[in-house]
Amino acid sequence: MGIDESLNLDDAVIVALGCNDKGVWPSNEAVLEASLARFRSEGIDVVARSSWWRSQAWPDPHDPPFLNGVVIVRTAHDPHALMATLGRIEDAFGRQRSTRNAPRTLDLDLIAYGRLSGDLEGLILPHPRAADRLFVMGPIAEIAHGWVHPVNGQAAADLAQTASVGRDARPVRDERRAVD
Repeated sequence: MGIDESLNLDDAVIVALGCNDKGVWPSNEAVLEASLARFRSEGIDVVARSSWWRSQAWPDPHDPPFLNGVVIVRTAHDPHALMATLGRIEDAFGRQRSTRNAPRTLDLDLIAYGRLSGDLEGLILPHPRAADRLFVMGPIAEIAHGWVHPVNGQAAADLAQTASVGRDARPVRDERRAVD
């Protein structure tokens, strides 16, 4: 099941999740599920979530493959506070920031915060590379097919068709999840 049709997608706060280093967890999926379980205690309520999508690592396909997904959330956090909270969650899950695009235990990206756009004191919204990533646009299209990119005006499904990064990304399961 996709997003609740009564939600206004113009107000959607979208967070992408990714993992390609399970660390101490039994699997990448376990890392992602555990991180989602922590959201509520951090003031972030998940209202819709995609399937998990698997893709080769980028830019180095020799790194372990990624598991990715997106969630639509409700929160009282402003964009900067939300980014700080996401960073704390990453740190709690062992995220190391060694080299750019290195394998990671958890990667949480703020993709969109409603229709906000531009450079908000160092925070660029929407995420500047999200529209080019199938492992982001595919999951968004899966749960919120009516979502439109705040800057380029294109629907997530159209962006998924033209995405140039992660072209091999596919849902792990052909099911959609909604959160009560």
